[in-house]
Amino acid sequence: MNIVLLHGSWHGAWCWHKVVPHLQAAGHGVHVPDLPAHGRHWRLARGRTTLADMARHVCRLVDALDGPVFIVAHSRGGIVASTVSEMVRPGKVVGVAYLAAYLLQSGERVADFFRQDRDSLVRRHLRIHRATLTDSLAPEAYRETLYADCSDADVALASALLTPEPALPALTRLKLTPERYGRVRRHYIELTQDRAVTIALQRQMQAASPCASVASLDASHSAYFSCPDRLALTIHQMAQGG
Repeated sequence: MNIVLLHGSWHGAWCWHKVVPHLQAAGHGVHVPDLPAHGRHWRLARGRTTLADMARHVCRLVDALDGPVFIVAHSRGGIVASTVSEMVRPGKVVGVAYLAAYLLQSGERVADFFRQDRDSLVRRHLRIHRATLTDSLAPEAYRETLYADCSDADVALASALLTPEPALPALTRLKLTPERYGRVRRHYIELTQDRAVTIALQRQMQAASPCASVASLDASHSAYFSCPDRLALTIHQMAQGG
């Protein structure tokens, strides 16, 4: 199976480096893009980057792959996965696993759900940069918000690589249809100790958009660092089911 891993806010393809070898060992073709305005090229476009820009970038990757594709999306990357599922030709994306990700319905946007998540530490430590149309997390809050159960080495790596996040995608209302997005099987991977997208919000979104399967990991927001083997096994099992 082709598996495409999508990172969330402020991160890049680098955050999946521990998970990729496990999935490859299980026989999958693994593809890990930097979303536009992230990773090595994060300065390009920056605040002008839209949700459509991100989705088109992933669509080009998906369309170039032979065979079906299973997408795994973390955190804010969930809205990219949903939009890609709407845009690609029917049948190309056979499933999406939302990893503590925003699983929204048509007409909804991240900004509204973010405000509802009152116990999220992101709400307390988010910095809005209006001049550049980006947001970022206060560095002193990195560990407790995103990496509570991660090693010092993981936190040091992330601290050196995190970049500002384009704000426009979180303000964009999704446009999803039953004929396209509605045909893609949804899965959810809960992170029960998450302090960024709380378990309460994760389950609220699942209740509104029921999934074909749900798995729970006792981990904080960055399970790809703290339990990559268990996360990879969960992804493998979901991908096998489509």
